[in-house]
Amino acid sequence: MGRSFRLSDIDWFLLGLALAIAAIGVVEIYSTTLHSALAGQYRKQIYWLILCSVLALVVSRFDYHRVLEQVPWLYAGAVLLLAGLLVAGHSIAGTKRWLQFGPVSFQVSEIVKLIIILVVAAYFADRRTKAVTWGDLVKLGIIAGIPAVLVALEPDLGTALTFVPIVAAGVLFAGIRLQHIAILCLVGILLLPVGWHFLRPYQRERIMTFVHPTQNTQSTSYQVTQTKIAIGSGGFWGKGLGNGTQSRLGFIPVSHADAIFAAFAEEQGFVGTLLVLLLYFAMLLRLLDGAQMAPDRAGAFLLVGLAAVLFFQVVVNTGMMIGVLPITGIPLPLMSQGGSSLLFTFLGLGLAMSVRARRYVN
Repeated sequence: MGRSFRLSDIDWFLLGLALAIAAIGVVEIYSTTLHSALAGQYRKQIYWLILCSVLALVVSRFDYHRVLEQVPWLYAGAVLLLAGLLVAGHSIAGTKRWLQFGPVSFQVSEIVKLIIILVVAAYFADRRTKAVTWGDLVKLGIIAGIPAVLVALEPDLGTALTFVPIVAAGVLFAGIRLQHIAILCLVGILLLPVGWHFLRPYQRERIMTFVHPTQNTQSTSYQVTQTKIAIGSGGFWGKGLGNGTQSRLGFIPVSHADAIFAAFAEEQGFVGTLLVLLLYFAMLLRLLDGAQMAPDRAGAFLLVGLAAVLFFQVVVNTGMMIGVLPITGIPLPLMSQGGSSLLFTFLGLGLAMSVRARRYVN
């Protein structure tokens, strides 16, 4: 018989790492918004953090196999909801990404990321062939592509791109042939002109800004110029909490959200950013360690998918801030202000803890 679930089975180390990163984010949100019209945003983040932490603990008590059994319904609901948003969604800043519940707005695509992780895990759960086939790639491409296109039409290209590492991690973990990778890369390169045609004007501007960062520093290159100045001015030890001039004086757009890494680097310097990156690194290693100890393929693929998307978001967000990647609007997990992003991350961590808790269950 399997061993009954105990509270001590919860991965408190993983949860502690996530809470430490999120707490640093709350402090930085407080610091960057203290003397602005957004003062008080940190309180909302604290409320979300408490709620999401409780939900993570609740989810960790559920058997993740029961969740995977509901994948067809979850996927169908996600597609219908995304399609419905395009027709009757609540528009904020020209985008239809949000469900409105009174004073609370919720970004649907954040939860869809988690559903795609579950879809990939369920797909490979009972698959026993030695390598991924073209049929697998086509099926997964269609499955992930439908919600990705709907999210891109909101428009939210950044979140749509986060579906890519989830699928990529799944097929790599399952065992894809090198010739398949080479052909996919070639096809991707050949399709770049087609993709460029479908980009919106502001998205094209962001790419051109990345290619020519020194042009138009007062317009299209303004954000990346200011974030690089902020990070560089932080030096080794930083300027200190509340003393970041670039963020406090409003030179960094959305310094409490997508650009929080730059604001944090200005105030806490190289030492602070190194600490945060080490915390992220430790969290990712913990997830991969959990994948190795998972009791079955489904649990392993679930953890690999979660680790992949979190790694992607950290790399892309920090890369945007230092100018080595184009601006895409991808938040920094756990640190950027936003309840929807926190909810996705903590629900994912709750499922990760559910997998780890059952590593000894028959």
